Amino acid sequence: MKKHGKRFQDSNNLIEGDKTFTLSEAVTLIGQMQKPRFDESVEIHLRTNADPRHADQMVRGVAMLPHGLGKSVRVLVFANGEDAETARNAGADYVGDDELITQIESGWVEFDVGLATPDMMSKIGKLGRVLGRRGLMPNPRTGTMVPGRDLPRTIEEAKMGRVEYRMDRTAIIHAHVGKVSFSSEQLIENIASLIDAINKSRPSGIKGSFVRTAFVTTTMGPSIKLDIADLLSIKVE
Repeated sequence: MKKHGKRFQDSNNLIEGDKTFTLSEAVTLIGQMQKPRFDESVEIHLRTNADPRHADQMVRGVAMLPHGLGKSVRVLVFANGEDAETARNAGADYVGDDELITQIESGWVEFDVGLATPDMMSKIGKLGRVLGRRGLMPNPRTGTMVPGRDLPRTIEEAKMGRVEYRMDRTAIIHAHVGKVSFSSEQLIENIASLIDAINKSRPSGIKGSFVRTAFVTTTMGPSIKLDIADLLSIKVE
């Protein structure tokens, strides 16, 4: 079994075994934990009652985090002609078509959000094996297939803190919600916005409770079990 270092063990001692915490208590604990020499990401992990074997119970979508992710977001746009010029003027970091597709086929994936105009979708279909498993493949279901007129707004949202969430094959949703350096209020508001978006995308076929368990954690810290009733009761301002 892997042994954890003293910093992790000291942080884990604050959690008191299998106790559940309100979201406010959890983010306060995160602030009290010993920190490494870098600004850790804060993540939330939700185990749902959905059945991933049924396509109509898959949960996927996008949430706007009011305080962003605490990092610079590199946006790539597959577009040509006037749409490409619109994307460049809107601040996209990488814009192109055939040349960009070839570059990605060779293994380059140095970007955080991938967008595409509708006319480019047939061209980039072959990139699914490279971008799909990284969550970078443009998709109409997540609002990343974008008409040219909507590119400025979508690029701005991506730069500000647009996070994609998707349920994996074990019915768990994983998502980044900010940085340890964020204030408690910023983390709570980001998580509230994410939970609100996930609740809105709840499949209609799921009966009873949708979220079974929830944990919040940092890049190198222990997991903190959240009180589900408290988490789901937090409202977006």
